[in-house]
Amino acid sequence: MSSVAAELKILGLVQGVGFRYYCYRKALNLNLTGWAKNNHDGSVSAHVEGERGAIEAFIKDLTIGPSSATVTEVDVSWCDFTGQYPKFDITF
Repeated sequence: MSSVAAELKILGLVQGVGFRYYCYRKALNLNLTGWAKNNHDGSVSAHVEGERGAIEAFIKDLTIGPSSATVTEVDVSWCDFTGQYPKFDITF
């Protein structure tokens, strides 16, 4: 299987509810690399790299989010795998 990447933007009540840490835990469990960060508009962005099936599972998990979050939308843009991320990080 080949590796791919995706740029994600998660909308809804996703800041101040542990959403980036939720992304981190899910990415580790799925062996994905990349990052998640808060945006000034109240959304969360993420870049993930790994197997397509694992990224699809990650996206499905993000549509639910942690119990204190309310996710209204997850925008996905598929892109080329870069291999530049050794692990998944929470960025500030």
